[in-house]
Amino acid sequence: MNMPEKTESVVTIPSLQGKKDRRERIVALTAYDFPSALILDRAGVDIVLVGDSLGMVVLGYENTIPVTMDEMIHHTKAVSRAVKRALVIGDMPYFSFHQTEELTIANASRFLKEAGARAVKVEGASDRRLGLIAAMVEAEIPVMGHVGLTPQSIHHLGHFRVRGGDEDEARKIIEDARKLEQAGVFAVILECVPEDLAGAITKTLRVPTIGIGAGPLCDGQVLVFHDLVGFSGDDHPKFVKRYADVQSVIRQAVIQYADEVRKGIFPDESHTYHPQKKAKS
Repeated sequence: MNMPEKTESVVTIPSLQGKKDRRERIVALTAYDFPSALILDRAGVDIVLVGDSLGMVVLGYENTIPVTMDEMIHHTKAVSRAVKRALVIGDMPYFSFHQTEELTIANASRFLKEAGARAVKVEGASDRRLGLIAAMVEAEIPVMGHVGLTPQSIHHLGHFRVRGGDEDEARKIIEDARKLEQAGVFAVILECVPEDLAGAITKTLRVPTIGIGAGPLCDGQVLVFHDLVGFSGDDHPKFVKRYADVQSVIRQAVIQYADEVRKGIFPDESHTYHPQKKAKS
């Protein structure tokens, strides 16, 4: 059965805040190209995040560290060309916001001016990071924060793991989330934190929280699109729920195509062009 496409109004930062105020859940997914972004937008997703996870999911890097600004801009452009309704957010990659305030604002502005995004996302909440976020907000660049597990810190962390499991770490994450709100972010991603901690942060903050591996008490949820549809292999985190297995469907289609080519079945008469015969005078 074909479901009708959503025709709701364009998602804005104030409308996301309105969803939190009305206790309506916010739906977010990643996208890295035109066709997937088109599907997400037509399905009625609220936020399309062009995550630096594209480095691992699409470009084959071991982690997100090698992803460049030019790669992020390239993919965000493709996504923005497809999206008409959802809020497109560009993820600022590693070392694009770690130097001067001027360079940080210049990099962030590229997402809006060149790539068509309407906001950026920044990982972490160190004092210096908070100052840079405040400067971006002052420059009228909407910023989404990100605490808990921050993948760009992988070399410091050693490996991906749940954050906030002990009292001190949990207290630090709550404090970081509050500081991000004070710095002017319009929403905060909570990644891989215990459910009760995510719930406490969600109650504390006035701005929406978007969870990934943070349980059901957040204001919204985000997943990697390729994980959601089973297009990213069999190894995936516990928090991922697969709603389809497109990898198997595509693999089977390629196997059948290869078999028909080798046996001379494809192309057949119905897939072959012939010179048109001239009509007799």
